[in-house]
Amino acid sequence: MSAHAYKVSLTWKEGRSGELSSPELTDKLEVATPPNFAKGVEGIWSPEHLYTAAASSCLMTTFLAIAENFKLEFDSFNCDANGVLDMVEGKYLMTEIHLKPLVGIHKEEDREKTLRVLEKSEKACLISNSIKAKVTMIPEVFVSANKELTN
Repeated sequence: MSAHAYKVSLTWKEGRSGELSSPELTDKLEVATPPNFAKGVEGIWSPEHLYTAAASSCLMTTFLAIAENFKLEFDSFNCDANGVLDMVEGKYLMTEIHLKPLVGIHKEEDREKTLRVLEKSEKACLISNSIKAKVTMIPEVFVSANKELTN
């Protein structure tokens, strides 16, 4: 596989916010300093949110590809993620990301297969493999008829 490039443009709008766009995408995304920093803005995606979301969405897309290869039948995939920003040696760093995928399967017999697919997905996730933060996964699998999603 050859290298791929992803083009993103950022335009400052005002204060501590800007707008992300890409010639490859139709939607734009407003970004800002998070509210826990001086002059941060509430209710807008921050770089820290995007960093955490990159790991979460990469886990999902990797899971979808591997699940297809394994012919795994499932009803749902949700993933809560928690990114931790901490001060390390005088610098702020994203030090950890906790991924909590929740997968609904058709039958109990697929539980172990689903956990294997999740483990393979965690190991193959290119974003998690590219960042310095420690990424941990705490998977949960349920048979769809036995549990409802609470998201």
